[in-house]
Amino acid sequence: QVQLVESGGGLVQAGGSLRLSCAASGRIFSSNVMAWYRQAPGKQRELVAAITSGGSTNYADSVKGRFTISRDNAKNTVYLQMNSLKPEDTAVYYCKVDLSVTLRYWGQGTQVTVSS
Repeated sequence: QVQLVESGGGLVQAGGSLRLSCAASGRIFSSNVMAWYRQAPGKQRELVAAITSGGSTNYADSVKGRFTISRDNAKNTVYLQMNSLKPEDTAVYYCKVDLSVTLRYWGQGTQVTVSS
């Protein structure tokens, strides 16, 4: 079993920054993909950014140049640095870890609210 604990969400004004953290505990394979998703009210959950254990990353077009995903493999922790936040970034942000094609775990989510 794997547990993911997210932190760092909150309320920020447009143009501000937040840093999200997600710590994974339990039986974590050395090779995995960690990612951040978000879900705004009335919308589908969408991928924000992902990073492999080797450090390869990919981002949603809407956050490129503003968000940075990183990870600390020794701590099994993934981070999302969010800069130049916009009201449309308001959502619940979820952390996910893919241990294999069929084995994945989700965090409980953390609210990010960006005021205009």
